[in-house]
Amino acid sequence: MQPLLDVISVVPQADCTLLLTFENNERRIFDMVPYLEKKPFCRLKKLPLFMKASVENGTVVWPGNIDIDPETLWHCSRAV
Repeated sequence: MQPLLDVISVVPQADCTLLLTFENNERRIFDMVPYLEKKPFCRLKKLPLFMKASVENGTVVWPGNIDIDPETLWHCSRAV
């Protein structure tokens, strides 16, 4: 079983993907498009807000109290 890894950096992309670096230094791409139809992520459809992604407490967060857990980010992303 893979241990839970924290996100240490995020670079939001204009195509609504996230370029992530995890604490094991692995870089992965996470596609947010399927999530943008669901609450609370639907607010991120506005690209300026989506582009404000940052890392806090080991996961990705956005203004407005929006976050996504690192386990989802790891398991649903692909290696770069």
